[in-house]
Amino acid sequence: MNKMPLIENACKELMEYGVRGWQEKGKDLAKRLLLKRRTAGDDPIFWTTGILAAGLWACREESAAVYVPAESAGASDVAVRVERIDRALAAYYERWLKKGMPLMYLDDLLAGETLLNMYRSVREKGTDFGVNLSGDRLKRAADRLASYAADHAVDGVGSFLYRPTSGENTVFVDGIGLACPFLYQYGELFDMPEYRELAVLQIVNFLSYGMDSKTGLPYHGYDMTDGCKYGIIGWGRAVGWLLRGMMGCMASAYGRERLAAPCTALADAVAARQREDGYFSWQLDAAEGPADTSATGMICAAFKRGMSIGVLAGETYENALTAGRCALERSVRDGRVYRCSGECEGFSQYPQRYGAYPWSLGPALEALQADGAANAGAHGQ
Repeated sequence: MNKMPLIENACKELMEYGVRGWQEKGKDLAKRLLLKRRTAGDDPIFWTTGILAAGLWACREESAAVYVPAESAGASDVAVRVERIDRALAAYYERWLKKGMPLMYLDDLLAGETLLNMYRSVREKGTDFGVNLSGDRLKRAADRLASYAADHAVDGVGSFLYRPTSGENTVFVDGIGLACPFLYQYGELFDMPEYRELAVLQIVNFLSYGMDSKTGLPYHGYDMTDGCKYGIIGWGRAVGWLLRGMMGCMASAYGRERLAAPCTALADAVAARQREDGYFSWQLDAAEGPADTSATGMICAAFKRGMSIGVLAGETYENALTAGRCALERSVRDGRVYRCSGECEGFSQYPQRYGAYPWSLGPALEALQADGAANAGAHGQ
């Protein structure tokens, strides 16, 4: 499949999705000046673009893995693809750096994964991303993200509270996929095991307090203060977030020893719920409900990653990935991945609106990359 239209659209949305216009900014200013209300402001690396950055990096690594000598006819196409992705990622992170590296939510840690991969590429391969994105500057940015995580509010067992500034005491499974791969990578790369341990702790806690014992699937979240689990069981993206976080924390023996067995059990439960058409439903047990390319992309990307690092093996996952890829390819039009469910608004608030969004495009880019490229050049992402 020609992924260049997907890459071009991902590069475009990386800089444009969620950017507020002058009219919206003017309303915020009026609220602050006239009504003395606080406004959220811009979040240049919110998860909706962080997941695009991860997908673009996967495509870049695929290109590096299949790179051919300069005299070959295909070399120029590969070089163009890599250069396009590098320009987009450099502009994306430079914009955030110029704004003073603001961090507003746990969600922002997702963008840290690609940041670390860029840092590694600069240090190990001498990659030049331009715009003064030196190794030292990228390292300072990664340190900023890690410090934010270390200071983030937690519950009684050390799990990240998803929106503590709103007075909530809830843990969302989303946080596993958003934060844990970055933290694990950071701990491995800079020999700071406390961050690696913090990442694994989030997953171990969720497996203890956020799972449904009958199905083996996650709830959307839980609250330690009342002991309740919230949201529906087996929401497709919840499963995707959990698998994503687990795969990102098994790049070394420490994570595999703690997580390989429960990860395989979850993957088995998920694979058994794949539809005959290759998709996963928006809620995995709702087999006759709408298909969801965000769930399909995230699950397939996790399966692919699990096989590449040796955690998952066998025809079950190979067949699931093949069927899921075919389903994703059927959903592509004009560089977008359709049949994606809309943004979740909270526990049990899953709007049944379907279209094309960054959270289907980014994971699809990861899932659709060539075999053997999923782990190329990356230790944690």
